[in-house]
Amino acid sequence: MKELKGAQKKYLRGLAHDLKPAAFVGQKGVTTALIDEVNEGLDTNELIKVKFVDFKEKDIKKSLAIEIADQTKACLAGLIGHVAIYYRENKDVKKRKITIPV
Repeated sequence: MKELKGAQKKYLRGLAHDLKPAAFVGQKGVTTALIDEVNEGLDTNELIKVKFVDFKEKDIKKSLAIEIADQTKACLAGLIGHVAIYYRENKDVKKRKITIPV
């Protein structure tokens, strides 16, 4: 997936505002179950939130958020407080729900 521009990330953060977290990162960190849950959410919705429950340090949250994005091949649209926002375009053109402005 190509890197998102600043305005595109801002647009996605706006769309994600009312979403509830689809997955939670607990004390075990990034597990295969978490990655499966994130992949399932992205396949269904294209845009999801992931909440960090046990990690309060900004640097650790950022590194975990990047690791999740790498493993799921998703774009990290934002990291606000204890919540990361991920976007991955659906491979099937007919199932795409979100159109990102150019």
